Order: sequence, then structure tokens, then C-alpha cells
Amino acid sequence: MIAQYPVRTIDLAALRNNVRLIRDSLPEGTLFMAVVKADAYGHGIVQVASNALREGAAWLAVARTDEGIILRQAGIRAPILVLGAASGLEIRDGVRNGLTLTVTDPRMIHAVQRHADQNGCTGYVHIKVDTGMGRIGLRTQEEMQEMQAAAQECPAVVVTGVYTHFADADGASDGYTIMQMNRFKALTAELPRHILRHCANSAAIHRYPDAAMDMVRAGISMYGYPPVPTSLPLKPVLDWRTAVTYVKTLHSGESLSYGCTYTAQKDVKVATAACGYGDGYHRCASGCAEVIIQGRRCPVIGRICMDQMMVDVSEVEDVEPGDEVILIGRDGDVSITAEDLGKWSNTISYEVLLAATERVHRVWINDCNE
Repeated sequence: MIAQYPVRTIDLAALRNNVRLIRDSLPEGTLFMAVVKADAYGHGIVQVASNALREGAAWLAVARTDEGIILRQAGIRAPILVLGAASGLEIRDGVRNGLTLTVTDPRMIHAVQRHADQNGCTGYVHIKVDTGMGRIGLRTQEEMQEMQAAAQECPAVVVTGVYTHFADADGASDGYTIMQMNRFKALTAELPRHILRHCANSAAIHRYPDAAMDMVRAGISMYGYPPVPTSLPLKPVLDWRTAVTYVKTLHSGESLSYGCTYTAQKDVKVATAACGYGDGYHRCASGCAEVIIQGRRCPVIGRICMDQMMVDVSEVEDVEPGDEVILIGRDGDVSITAEDLGKWSNTISYEVLLAATERVHRVWINDCNE
């Protein structure tokens, strides 16, 4: 018997194990950056960051300045890279909180210098190079020279790294990623050797060992969902469960849920479960998703509602209100992953992990800090 409402359980021992496995697979001397943006992919930014650091992560990565400030307020002092291009007050707050900011043009370096002067501190930056992702970053040797000149003009700014991001490291062909890697090496060749170079995301960590360089950025793999095949026995960190709230028999010819998209062709035993798109379970998985009840996969039938879903439990004996419903997780040899739910929802595991709304309770277990 569990709580009626959905609950996500995050196993921090599994997270630490994944960090250890990935870290141990890296070339000697390559640093591990734990990507904890977007609330650590829905797993809890402070809990994940502190456990990843305990297991040997040297850096953390966030998308925005406010995410880095949350970590600083939690007492985390490790280097934190803000991956997004900051501006205005974000630069000010990043400098004040000792965050490493991504810079993409000389004006940003000068802005970091101004705020460093105003606060009597040093501003730390990584230069972003666009080798083919097409989002942010300098693209030419001339632009790199301008960045170096700006850095020399700004004594309160320290460039500690330079990086790029692969667009197709999990794709079928190697060509685009190799092109990006070669372009990155060419654009950074004149930079001092002590500046950290990093370009490997989760896919590249497993697929392109030569891309490890000085540091790798582990995101989705750290949470147990490597985007490419790997020999590492990584385990999903997150488990999502709810409970049966009602059981009935739907007779042949009767329909259920909005739009009457499901009509029983014979008598069907139906369980209602307390979860819906208001909890972040994608409505587009209606009619194709499955859940686990009493160790058996059961199909979700009819349209998923805001707060509830209906499940065909005709093959499960003695289902009662309060019985556990596994949305993502394992019961013995039977499992459902975020990748499964992503396929049923026509999306990816990343979005599934992030989709849960605030009313879904989260529980952290095996925290090394407790």
C-alpha cells in the first residue's frame, strides 16, 4: 500500500554508481562534469549535485545563473559552469556567486570585468565555440582572436575553459561529429594549454573516447539512460509509482474516458490509477502506454485524463484500491523505463524525466549526506 498520489523515488546510490562507472571509464586525468541543469533532469539539483561531487565529479553544469545560485545557497563550493549565455543582471549575479560564465563575444568579457571590479572579485569564464550545433558561440578564428584580446584587456577575468557541443554524437554517422571535433581543435589550438578543453556529452563519452580531452560533461547517462549503446551497466535512478483508486468491470459495448476512444469488445476489468497529464504523464501516450501491476504489464486504455488513467487489469487477479502501479520502474524481471514511456509519448527520455509537475511527491533514498 502506498500513498494515493504519484510519487517519484530517486535512488542516489544508483546515481553515485553511474558516476563511478562513467568516471572510471575515462582516460587518466580527464575530469568529470556532472550536468545538473533543469533540476538535475527532474531528479533534484542539490541532492544530485552533492552526491555526484561525493563520487568524484570535479565540476557541475547548469543552464542558468539562478540554478547555480541555488547550489551556492546549499553550500556547494565546487566550480559551476553556466552553460547558457548570460546577460545583464545574470552576469552580475553569476560573478557575485563565483559561477563560471559562458562567454560568446568580447562584450560579455568586458561585462564580466565591470561586475568583477564592482564586487572586488575575479570573474571566471569559459569560451563557447559553435562548431556546428548552431545555438551560441563564436565560429571563426578571427572571433577567437578578438576574445583573446578582450581577455587580455580585462585583468579581473580569468578564462578557465573553452568548449563546444556535439549536435549528432548519437547519430548513425560519424562524419558530422568528427568534423565538429576537428573544427574545435583548430579554433582552440592557439589558446594556452592550461585552459580546460571539453566537448564530450553523454553520447560522445561512450562513443568517441578521443573526445574526452580535459573534461567530459555527463548528463543523461548519469541518470541511467545512455543515448548510445555502452558496456557500462548504468541503472535508471528514478522510479515513478502511484496507486489504484477504483476497480470495476466494463461490459462489452461500453466506452470509457473522454471522446469514447475505447470501447470494450468483451467484458474488461478496469482499474483507475491516480495519475494523469496534470502530473506530467503525457496524454499522447493514451491507448499505447503500459504500467506494471502485481508484476504484470497492463495496457492503459482510453484517453489519459488530467488526474487519472484507466488500465486493463483483466489478466491480474484480485486487484484492489491501494495496489501499487508502477509507471517507471521495475518489479522483478518486469520493467518500464523512461525510454519506454518516451516512445509511447512520441518523445525522448529526457522530456519524460523532466515532465513531472510539482504535485508529484519526490523522495530521495540512499543519500550519502544523511
